[in-house]
Amino acid sequence: MEILINNRQDKLTLSDNLISNIKKAILICLEIEKHNINVEISLSFVDNEEIKKINKEFRNIDTPTDVLSFPLDIDFFIEDINIPLGDIIISTEKAREQSLEFGHSLEREIIYLVIHSMFHLLGYDHIKNEDAIKMRNKEKEAIRKIGIYKNEK
Repeated sequence: MEILINNRQDKLTLSDNLISNIKKAILICLEIEKHNINVEISLSFVDNEEIKKINKEFRNIDTPTDVLSFPLDIDFFIEDINIPLGDIIISTEKAREQSLEFGHSLEREIIYLVIHSMFHLLGYDHIKNEDAIKMRNKEKEAIRKIGIYKNEK
């Protein structure tokens, strides 16, 4: 597993502990899905201004959002080669706002956003209610396994 981290913001220092927990969360999501772990994931941290531009360009929504996921639909396997799974883009500003709104730590919010995005990269969506329930249950399982719970400061 390879995680390519691109920090394009200056609102949050990415601690070693946060990066370690992000890697654990990604691995847990892959394990829950019984997915091959020979994957490559691009994870970018941006500010609200940048994510707003990306959101406008790709979704035609002219507001900042917390996270965007861009799955790659590659259906092959080469032994000992990491296959690109997709890109995750997180606004650290929006994550901070939401952590305050929901009353839990910024780390928990970022880990949740990574988990949420991982399930998008793995094919889940939440447009239909029944799909949203499946995805939410997967997210809850991952959060339980990593041990970062709501209201944990």
